[in-house]
Amino acid sequence: MLGLQTPELVVILFIILLLFGGRKLPELARSMGSAVREYTDASKEPLKYVDSKTKTKEEEERDAILEAARKLGIETEGRSIKEIAEELVKVSDRE
Repeated sequence: MLGLQTPELVVILFIILLLFGGRKLPELARSMGSAVREYTDASKEPLKYVDSKTKTKEEEERDAILEAARKLGIETEGRSIKEIAEELVKVSDRE
């Protein structure tokens, strides 16, 4: 915590109490809390956007297998991707 020890924190809190008074402290703490919350939300937003726009290679492969299975009329409900891929290979070997 910035290398501050207990005595330094007590002095800082005492100075804040003298500057703002006891009645303003709850309002000041509330506004500081909301500012910190807004900052953390805003700093996480770009990461959420990038994660939502990028797909992993595995997800792309999974989507391609499912799409091919649907086009060939292969049942996909309740089956693993490996099973679906094996059936795709069998169907493509027959054709």
